Amino acid sequence: MTLLQRLGRLLISLAVGGFIFFLGIPEGLSWEAWFLLSVFIFTIVGIILKAMPMGAMGIFGMTLLAITNTLTFQEVFSGFHNHVVWLIVIAFFIARGFIKTGLGLRIAYQLMYLLGKNTKGLAYGLVFTDFILAPAIPSVTARAGGVVYPVVTALAKAFGSEPHNGPRKLGAYLVQTAFQAGVVSSAMFLTAMAGNPLVAELASESGITITWGSWALAAIVPGLISLLVMPHLMSLLYPPEIKNTPNAKAFSREELKKLGPMSVQEWVMVFVFALLIALWISGPYIHMKAVVAALVGICILLLSSVLSWEDVIKEKGAWDTLVWFSALVMMGAFLNKFGITGWFSQLVVSHLQGMHWIPGFLTLLLVYFYSHYFFASNVAHIGAMYAPFLVLGIALGAPPVLAALLLGFSSSLFGGLTHYGCGPAPIFFGSGYVKLNLWWKLGLYVSVVNLIIWIVLGGIWWKVIGLF
Repeated sequence: MTLLQRLGRLLISLAVGGFIFFLGIPEGLSWEAWFLLSVFIFTIVGIILKAMPMGAMGIFGMTLLAITNTLTFQEVFSGFHNHVVWLIVIAFFIARGFIKTGLGLRIAYQLMYLLGKNTKGLAYGLVFTDFILAPAIPSVTARAGGVVYPVVTALAKAFGSEPHNGPRKLGAYLVQTAFQAGVVSSAMFLTAMAGNPLVAELASESGITITWGSWALAAIVPGLISLLVMPHLMSLLYPPEIKNTPNAKAFSREELKKLGPMSVQEWVMVFVFALLIALWISGPYIHMKAVVAALVGICILLLSSVLSWEDVIKEKGAWDTLVWFSALVMMGAFLNKFGITGWFSQLVVSHLQGMHWIPGFLTLLLVYFYSHYFFASNVAHIGAMYAPFLVLGIALGAPPVLAALLLGFSSSLFGGLTHYGCGPAPIFFGSGYVKLNLWWKLGLYVSVVNLIIWIVLGGIWWKVIGLF
């Protein structure tokens, strides 16, 4: 992007934020509240338009709030000591351990070896690779793009399926199945996607507590059903020409031979992974926050030299996330504190009075979900719409925890709609196996199936566990 283009997009963002501010301050709101909303919208629009990197847009927004004395310096930087922010940052470091040690690839090829007798078996191997890694790798881009995607392309090419020569043989099917499975896995764990902790933090501003265990418990049944359905669904929507893959075992065996026997570092990684899952699940009972458990994990990895301090310093994604995540968490907290979310909810609810909460909330959910066509980032979408839509849903009468979780799950699931909707989408689309119009069609069809599974079958499960 040229400097002129960047400045143009930044000016558009400022213009949108300025337009909101000069509309006039609604009755009952303070100047500070309305200016904060304008800065928040400026920041979100800048992220959507990619006027600057997300971290840079966060810094711009924080600076505007500080120099105008809308917030104090301490308030502007309050997001940096938020425990959820640090949980996701530390989880990035743990994810680096999976990639550095080669454990992620080993898991993938081992599953290929066990399940790869036919095309669907290969697909299930990819699906469960992502599922196994999801709790400990919070970046779906790093997980799906850094671990699963190389395996997908290697398998496709091993069976003579190239982007411009036989994409229907195997490559297109594996690309779409692996991509959509990554989207589903991201919705299943609090630590599976960078935006999920933001969801939890924004929900807490409405008095709703979401723990790692409560998120996983609510998501496990609809999530596993979606993952089990995905290879079959994709074989119906876009069936591969190759049905049997008798050479897959030999291919996986060769790749495993190249990796060699499990190293000490890999065994340490397995131990840390198991320990973290145990601590995250038992955290509420032993009074240990998830971030403290993550700190224990990263200390073990540093002490055992699985990771070096240089690895930690070089993990740019983690430090970038620290900045933009802290900025959005801070703004979200003060939007609620200053009464913006309450004002917005009353404004909309006044137009939905008399509607039962179920159709009312489902309408909100569908609007929230399919508005992702206008977003190129899950996090930008969450930052812009999650808090007000949650407040609206609760105001309509939806059970608060159910509303918070269902909107949270949707915040990952809608990433499968387009070729730009989430981090790994451009990576998988860039492989060239699936054309643009087909990608969008498949994304729409899969989204409908996912919503049915999560709302209907998930609803039955949530009734069983007492969410409503």
